[in-house]
Amino acid sequence: MAKMRRKADLPTKVCVTCGLSFAWRKKWARDWDNVRYCSERCRRTKSGEG
Repeated sequence: MAKMRRKADLPTKVCVTCGLSFAWRKKWARDWDNVRYCSERCRRTKSGEG
């Protein structure tokens, strides 16, 4: 069985809308290169884009 990874060991990005950093999630595994927002709420508002 695979060892558990600590959250600090996961890759992170900065949200385009709110500027907060967020960590990789399993549901984003196939599409991590295209993930730009930390949440659905930030994706809907998109106020920080330029």
